[in-house]
Amino acid sequence: MTVSVPALIEQMLQPGFYPHGVTEPIQLIQTHISYVLLTGDYAYKVKKPMNFGFLDFSTLEKRQHFTQEELRLNQRGAAELYLEVLPITLTDNQYHLGGTGEAVEYVLKMQQFPQETLFSALFEQGKLNETDLEHLGQVVAEYHAKTETSDRIRSFGEVAQVREAFDENYEQSEKYIGGPQTQTQFDETKLYTDNFFRDRTELFKSRIANNFIRECHGDLHLRNIALWQDKILLFDCIEFNEPFRFVDVMFDIAYAVMNLEAEQRQDLSNAYLNTYLEQTGDWEGLQVLPIYLNRQAYVRAKVTSFLLDDPGVPATVKEEAAKTASEYYKLAWHYTKPKQGQLILMSGLSGSGKSTTARLLSRQLGAILIRSDAVRKHLAGIPLLERGGDDLYTPEMTQKTYARLLELGILLANQGYTVILDAKYDKQQLRQEAIAQANKHQLPLQIIQCTAPVSVLEQRLRDRTGDIADATVDLLRSQLNSAEPFTEEEKPYLKILDTTQPQQAQLEVIRQ
Repeated sequence: MTVSVPALIEQMLQPGFYPHGVTEPIQLIQTHISYVLLTGDYAYKVKKPMNFGFLDFSTLEKRQHFTQEELRLNQRGAAELYLEVLPITLTDNQYHLGGTGEAVEYVLKMQQFPQETLFSALFEQGKLNETDLEHLGQVVAEYHAKTETSDRIRSFGEVAQVREAFDENYEQSEKYIGGPQTQTQFDETKLYTDNFFRDRTELFKSRIANNFIRECHGDLHLRNIALWQDKILLFDCIEFNEPFRFVDVMFDIAYAVMNLEAEQRQDLSNAYLNTYLEQTGDWEGLQVLPIYLNRQAYVRAKVTSFLLDDPGVPATVKEEAAKTASEYYKLAWHYTKPKQGQLILMSGLSGSGKSTTARLLSRQLGAILIRSDAVRKHLAGIPLLERGGDDLYTPEMTQKTYARLLELGILLANQGYTVILDAKYDKQQLRQEAIAQANKHQLPLQIIQCTAPVSVLEQRLRDRTGDIADATVDLLRSQLNSAEPFTEEEKPYLKILDTTQPQQAQLEVIRQ
């Protein structure tokens, strides 16, 4: 079946339309809102004159505006890909790229890049690893740090604004009860979000007050992230609808976390989430994350359900869509379930392998990992990789760091997270404060002490590079002298781990 396209697109499929060489045949990709032409080195995107309510490209003026917006907004995360907006002119029934006459259309010129560099494609090929996701966490943290906010943008974080999209999702998906989703799932998911909005107004206010509602990406899933020419690019952000991109930064984070968890890759989602949190210091954001994970999964379920109503979709595709939608409805429902939080304290001298162990454990348990080195530097307002001066390690600063560490640990464990606090915990008073707080809040607690011979500790510290920890070999002797032994009261919580031995078997014991 041949699909008719406008005369402009017919001409854009001809090599002679372009002032540069092309790879023939020129490929046309259509979405419901645009035409994209792939010429080899460059891709050209033309918006369709559509009005869907949430998106309005119905006039030339609006298409020009939103094409310019697409360029402006995407240069934040992928300046290498988004090159320029060009007018298209018409003379004697011939369209021209550029040209000097009156514009009849506008086109976005982009650098073309291989589809196999998308994170989604890399994932499917089994080529996406923890290091890539850690790198992504850093890139997204830097991206969010540069995004704009204002009174107007912050107003989109108010409960009434945020919940609008949730209520719309329920209205649009109610008809799929008894199909891909069950009545119980629908009722319990809706009850959870209704209660969350009713009971957590102060939390939403604090997100607004602390500038976490920003001009974000709005659609940051694995298909909109590429690893091209050794650089991670965040592209195709939402330009056409402000409420979709004036969101909490945790909304942006939730999409890829949900993507990976839906694929049963908790290790990768954990690498991404923990790196982002460490870079930004926004551990409190984890309080709103579940509702955004729920929303991202529910939207995927809803949109997939829409295929079931399309008479043009074959029965086999519908069958697959029903199965996929069902899985996403179940995942959205799963995010609403209460979980038992717990605290794990890492203990040990610098170089004892506690951070390596903590990272390994966090991937396996899906735990939130909070390192004292990161907390200390966030409190001092210095970049994580900058070396701290003596004032960073005064007794007062150490006391502040441990107090903040424990405050975050209790806050998040009370929300159902497993939290690993990675610090030396070499003083009885610090350990006993943590035990007292955990008991007060009825939270399970473990202490894992990592050990290794002194010669190994020294070698590890000499070999350490590119980490946020500042400890050096010359500090080791004073640490050895000042470390306080575990008391009888502490020993029931204690597990000792020799980090020179194979760790997997030892971690299995700890997990059980």
